[in-house]
Amino acid sequence: MNFIFPPAPTPSVAIAGSDDRIPVRRIFCVGRNYAAHAIEMGKDPDRDPPFFFTKPADAVVEDGQTIPYPPDTKNFHFEAELVAVIGIGGHDIAQADALDHVLGYAVGNDLTRRDLQLEAREKGRPWDWGKAFDRSAVIGPVHAASAVGHLANGAIKLTVNGVVKQDADLAELIWSVPEVVSIISRSIALHPGDLIMTGTPAGVGPLSEGDTCVVEIAGLGQVTTHIGPRA
Repeated sequence: MNFIFPPAPTPSVAIAGSDDRIPVRRIFCVGRNYAAHAIEMGKDPDRDPPFFFTKPADAVVEDGQTIPYPPDTKNFHFEAELVAVIGIGGHDIAQADALDHVLGYAVGNDLTRRDLQLEAREKGRPWDWGKAFDRSAVIGPVHAASAVGHLANGAIKLTVNGVVKQDADLAELIWSVPEVVSIISRSIALHPGDLIMTGTPAGVGPLSEGDTCVVEIAGLGQVTTHIGPRA
C-alpha cells in the first residue's frame, strides 16, 4: 500500500519507570462524574446514566510541557482527572470483569474551552470545539495496576501557581471505573490503548498565560502543565 502523504505519527503516553510507551488509540471522557461538579455546572447530580465525549488521540500533552493558550476562547479551564488505560480489549464487558481490562492509571487534566463548551451546550450542539481541540488532554505517565492496584479512593488535587483549586477524593466518583468500562463497552468495543478520562471534581476554573497547573493523585504522583502565550 502506498500513501499519498506520510501517515501521522502514532500518539503515545509514557509508562512510569520504563522507556516503553503506550500507543494511544482513542480518548473517552466521562461528563459530570462528581456530584459537586455537576452542581457547580448547574446540573442535577442524581445518578442518571453517564454520558461521554471524546478527544482526538493526538491531543495528548505530556508532563512538564508548555502549551500555548488556545485560540478562540476567553475562558480556558483546568479539570483534574483520573485516567484509566485499557490494556485488554473487549465488547459488552461485564462490570465484574471490567478491571481485568484495565492496564493501569495516570494523572490527567481535561483542558477545556469553557465558553465554547457552554455555548454548544445551550444550543444543544456537540462539545467538540470546547473539548476536543489541539493539546487538550494532559496525560501523565501510566502506572501499572499490578503495581499501584485499582484506585477506588485517594486524594485528587489540582493547584494553579501553588494555590489549591480542586481537592477531592476518587471515592466521590458517581460512576466507578469498572462501571464506566462496562457501560462504554456495551456501545463501542474497547481496544488496547484506549484511555478513559473519568471526570473531574468541583472547583474547575480558568487558566491564564504564564500559569503553572499541577494535578496530583495519591499513588500516581503529579503532572505539570505550563501555559504559554496565546496561540
